[in-house]
Amino acid sequence: MKSSQPDLPQGTLDMLILQIVALGPTHGYALAQRIHQISREVLAVQQGSLYPALHRLENRGFLAAEWKESETGRNAKFYRLTPRGRAQLRAETTNWARLSEAIALILNEAEGGTR
Repeated sequence: MKSSQPDLPQGTLDMLILQIVALGPTHGYALAQRIHQISREVLAVQQGSLYPALHRLENRGFLAAEWKESETGRNAKFYRLTPRGRAQLRAETTNWARLSEAIALILNEAEGGTR
């Protein structure tokens, strides 16, 4: 039985979007599929969260977009990372690494104390 999808911590979606777009230009649907696939089907990004995040990142200058034909022959908005977006991704990745390390330290300490 498959468990329910975990909630992403606040701000994590933006970092994931920037990371996937850093791999190469992509459109929204393919981006959501890629996150789902790379996470081994643990993370599923809903359209109601994805598209507002893409627009926010574009408005902040982290992503640039242009309309092109997708692999299905339909027009789609393809996003690419800007230099500003690349810098933001580096900053967010560094912060995420520090945060996850701190959480791991607390979990490991708590695990040791409960034995």
